[in-house]
Amino acid sequence: MTNQFFERPVINSPYDYPSMHWELDGAGQPTGRILEQRRRAEFITPIPKPKKRKNAPVQEELIFDEAKEVSTGGQRYETMSMVNEIRQRVDAWRKLPSPGDWHVTPETVRLLQHWRHHPFSSIRPFFCQIEAVETAIWLSEVAAQVKEGHRILDYSEAASQQSNPGLVRLALKLATGAGKTTVMAMIIAWQTINAVRRPNSKKFTRGFLVVTPGLTIRGSRRCKSV
Repeated sequence: MTNQFFERPVINSPYDYPSMHWELDGAGQPTGRILEQRRRAEFITPIPKPKKRKNAPVQEELIFDEAKEVSTGGQRYETMSMVNEIRQRVDAWRKLPSPGDWHVTPETVRLLQHWRHHPFSSIRPFFCQIEAVETAIWLSEVAAQVKEGHRILDYSEAASQQSNPGLVRLALKLATGAGKTTVMAMIIAWQTINAVRRPNSKKFTRGFLVVTPGLTIRGSRRCKSV
């Protein structure tokens, strides 16, 4: 194998959709080939056991085809199959040319158009940052209105019920240095603007809790915790 992978590991622009990736073999080592498509999300993660509650009905445990081989009676696992499906749904939704087909509020339309197309004079959002917010928007505003979104929402609710009944959670995972603080600001802007315009809506909120435990500011002895 040549040293191309090590000489040029980054082959996509951070501002564009990742259209290619270096191929890895079964052991996770680079083969030296570039594949003209986005890399799938692939790893196996444990599913938390549901918390025991007095007099609460027993939740049916989730187990998925791809992870049955490694799942046992004591520990259940899941692959990234749902993550990849959500990514595909968001990709298809992003390509819709008419805002009338986006199934979001006019305020959300304006924010999406700004983040996607505004000619920023200096720092502009990375693709991964916009995609993270798009995913949150799709799950919150769009999924319930389209047929393909119902199964995803049912899955999300069942997974949340297993780990902590009564608390629905969404997680956005970004690489180190991708700008998660900016993503938080974008989500807060989206939620706040819509909440002000639609005070009776249950989809939006004006209350936020940001927790950053142990975040040390470089070059200072102070520790920032909100």
